[in-house]
Amino acid sequence: MIAIDGPAGTGKSSVSRRVAAALGANYIDTGAMYRVATLRALRAGVALDDPEAIDKATEGVRISVTNDAEKQVVLMDDDDVSDEIRRDEVTRAVSAVSAVPAVRARLVQAQRDQAQTGLSVLEGRDIGTVVFPDAELKVYLTATPEARAQRRHEQNIAAGMDSDYQTVLADVIRRDHLDSTRSTSPLRPADDAVQVDTTDLGIEEVIAKLVELARNRIGVEA
Repeated sequence: MIAIDGPAGTGKSSVSRRVAAALGANYIDTGAMYRVATLRALRAGVALDDPEAIDKATEGVRISVTNDAEKQVVLMDDDDVSDEIRRDEVTRAVSAVSAVPAVRARLVQAQRDQAQTGLSVLEGRDIGTVVFPDAELKVYLTATPEARAQRRHEQNIAAGMDSDYQTVLADVIRRDHLDSTRSTSPLRPADDAVQVDTTDLGIEEVIAKLVELARNRIGVEA
């Protein structure tokens, strides 16, 4: 089990997917699960400051996230929402929904169930601290808020979306605060995590570093 945690904009998803492919492992995007729950809450029109309403709105949702490192498909009650969960309104709301203890409890169990077969690479914010505290390798990716905002800004532009760097930076800082100060599973590196600052590293450098760590720490062949 390889747990990769870190704040928004550190490249967790891209890096984790590529590392899983290099190692022939399952890729489990836990963030996509929380985004599906968030989409369900938004569609239900519940207030994001009402944990009980969020719990009720998301309780019965069926979430499926493929563990194929090459192509990810995300389903909500059999509907393909792979693109919809990446929209700005979901991004802005996901921290509030993921902070609800009942939501986290359900999704943590789902993540544990999905990772039972073979080597898996999981990425999120509490994988090494809560979901799999006994993971053989724990990595915590980080970067300055400015670097992370610039990456997100460039991704938005590349996707044909309107984007303002200062607005993106403010959102990155806001999400950092919400994720690191929530009472349930706050964002923080595990005590035994290898911390990797990606501020000045390209994605290929980060992937190579993590693949090498997997080889050295847990004997995985790439």
